[in-house]
Amino acid sequence: MARGVRSGFGWQLVPWLGALAVAVFVVQFVGRKAVADPGQFLITGLNGLTLGGLYFLVASGFTLIFGVMRVVNLAHGGFYLLGGYLGWSIFRETGSWALAAVGAAVAICAIGVTVQQLVLRRIQGQDMREALVTIGVSIIIADLIIAFWGGAFVDIGRPVALDGTVRMLGEAYPAYRLFVLLVAIAVGLGLWLLLHRTRAGMIVRAAVDDRHMVSALGVNVELLYVGVFALGALLAGFSGVMGGSLLSLSPGEDGRYLLVSLVVVILGGMGSLGGAVLSAAAVGLVEQYAAVYDPTYSVLYTFVLMVIVLALRPRGLFGREA
Repeated sequence: MARGVRSGFGWQLVPWLGALAVAVFVVQFVGRKAVADPGQFLITGLNGLTLGGLYFLVASGFTLIFGVMRVVNLAHGGFYLLGGYLGWSIFRETGSWALAAVGAAVAICAIGVTVQQLVLRRIQGQDMREALVTIGVSIIIADLIIAFWGGAFVDIGRPVALDGTVRMLGEAYPAYRLFVLLVAIAVGLGLWLLLHRTRAGMIVRAAVDDRHMVSALGVNVELLYVGVFALGALLAGFSGVMGGSLLSLSPGEDGRYLLVSLVVVILGGMGSLGGAVLSAAAVGLVEQYAAVYDPTYSVLYTFVLMVIVLALRPRGLFGREA
């Protein structure tokens, strides 16, 4: 018996020893690169944080819908991409970036509520059906995007006030990238206050744990779920404009951002906003540093990060039992 306990304890140490070895390698690698070219190293880190800010904006809506409500919405990437294209069209017609952001967010919010009410409400709690139905929705969205806008890359453009640069670390740095980071921080703080410091947020968290009890107390749980889904879809549409101004838009990007959202939610822990913030920043930093210092294998590093985190924390950084 004692031998079995010792053997089990030894196997439990393996992930921690592996993580320690990786940490030692990362520290010495970071030290060498920072000393060799500190300017490039710091700019790459800032690029990683701003990219992580965009990832959090995309994943924040997914965190609400999937992480908090436990609704498997695999059309989230399609909502992001459709929001970006709608924003591009509005910006092209009006010349107003703010109007494009608001218009796209409201339009995707309306589409999201329609999908939730007409389809997902009828199969709520049936994970496999939710996944299959929302995959179908994402395919329809992808086909509509190609039918209306074609397959070319488009760039929404940036607000005039943010289309310049600022001096950072002795170099010119795009002002819009810093704006994306600030918006991500503001959205994260706003969502945290909403969920943890308001009555509505407390009801949402209670409904996740025991929907029937909350309903018995006289709360309209269906209306509550509609509101949360609407907010998640609104954030997806808004982030599509933010992402289309930071990078570009093209058919197929919906799958990439859905995958990133899944990784962020899984790494951070289901329903944890703090975990989503940390994991989005980590994914952004890993992607940027890997792209600069090891471009050949850069695509693998995000999954290495996910393997290490889940080996140590199977429910994610701040996950709890569902």
